Amino acid sequence: MSLLHQDETDELDDAARGESFTKGTSHVAVAFVAAAVVVSIIIAIYVISGQKPPVATGQVVSMWVHPQHVVTPGFDAAGARMTQQSFDQVMVFADVRLHNRSDGPLFLYDILTNATLPDGIHSSYAANTIDYNRLFLAYPDIKVPHGKPLSPLDTTINPGQTVEGTFVSAFRMTKAEWDARKSLNFTFAFRYQPSLVITPRVAIIDQ
Repeated sequence: MSLLHQDETDELDDAARGESFTKGTSHVAVAFVAAAVVVSIIIAIYVISGQKPPVATGQVVSMWVHPQHVVTPGFDAAGARMTQQSFDQVMVFADVRLHNRSDGPLFLYDILTNATLPDGIHSSYAANTIDYNRLFLAYPDIKVPHGKPLSPLDTTINPGQTVEGTFVSAFRMTKAEWDARKSLNFTFAFRYQPSLVITPRVAIIDQ
């Protein structure tokens, strides 16, 4: 056999080995991609199956809005004179039902009213039971029904129980600013449990 013939044979063997190596690499890549897809599916199934239903559900039964021009008294609680202030505010009343779907009691500790305005999100905490009742004494012109208060820190919902009540939040803004809102929702925070966010689906009554 000549030297030329030996060189050509070596070149053919190298080419064949390269083709075989390439085929083996493509098979490994396909197997890797398939394994990654299977792992992703398994993880997705695990996450979905591990998700628990919400501990509470709720709905807004009725809503009222009462704009109020406020002028502070010219003296403090001790009777000393102080500078008067005046401003506009919007009181937002909501009658809601909350239902406990969990196996344990739910302890409500915060209620937030969240209004999205052109400049961002404005949030206001709900008044407690004492301030809620005082509001109707301080502003007798409010036409909103004086219903049973739903107050943070005073409300415990037992398993399977549904509670209903009204709360009020106040925003320091004009009625025109309030009417320019883009969205509105309520956040109900429970101790040791995820919060519940409710978007109202009822008409808002102006008072």
